[in-house]
Amino acid sequence: MKFEILGSCCGNCDKLMAITQDVVSDLAIKDAEVVKVTDMQTIMGYGVMSTPGLVIDGEVVSSGRLPSKAEVSSMVTTALATRG
Repeated sequence: MKFEILGSCCGNCDKLMAITQDVVSDLAIKDAEVVKVTDMQTIMGYGVMSTPGLVIDGEVVSSGRLPSKAEVSSMVTTALATRG
């Protein structure tokens, strides 16, 4: 499962990275890869114009705001359920 944090070196991007890593740890996702994407062309390729953004397995699930840990957990749980 791949998690991409979209954004340059901003405080909210760093916070989203930490929240995502916490959720991955809390849910004990063994095959998780959490990466930060700072290349603006790549970010814009996802259609994200405002950061931070969160992409799970290629799907943008949040952009333009910092979701809470509970929201990220819900997004991850939903993504896990649809993985099949």
